[in-house]
Amino acid sequence: QVQLVESGGGLVQPGGSLRLSCVVSRSIFSFYYVGWYRGKQREMVGIITNASTTNYNDSVKGRFTVSRDSAKNTVYLQMNSLKPEDTAVYYCLGRAKEEYWGQGTQVTVSS
Repeated sequence: QVQLVESGGGLVQPGGSLRLSCVVSRSIFSFYYVGWYRGKQREMVGIITNASTTNYNDSVKGRFTVSRDSAKNTVYLQMNSLKPEDTAVYYCLGRAKEEYWGQGTQVTVSS
């Protein structure tokens, strides 16, 4: 059974930074892509494909960066210049022939 476990969420002030981690229970190259989504609508935040290409939501371009450490089967989301509207539960998704979701980690941006 594939598992994705997120961590790194928390409370941060506007303008601050957080780094989220998603540890995957099998090789991240076994997926077409692994990415980050947020909120009840599961809005796409950023993804990284197995060809190392990235794609971002326009609202986070220039502030957020998706990266990976294949040796650790881990995908990261570096979030800088955080805004209150970034507040959400952030989920990790692994997309292969099926979709695999983590349980999410809460990010709250507030003064």
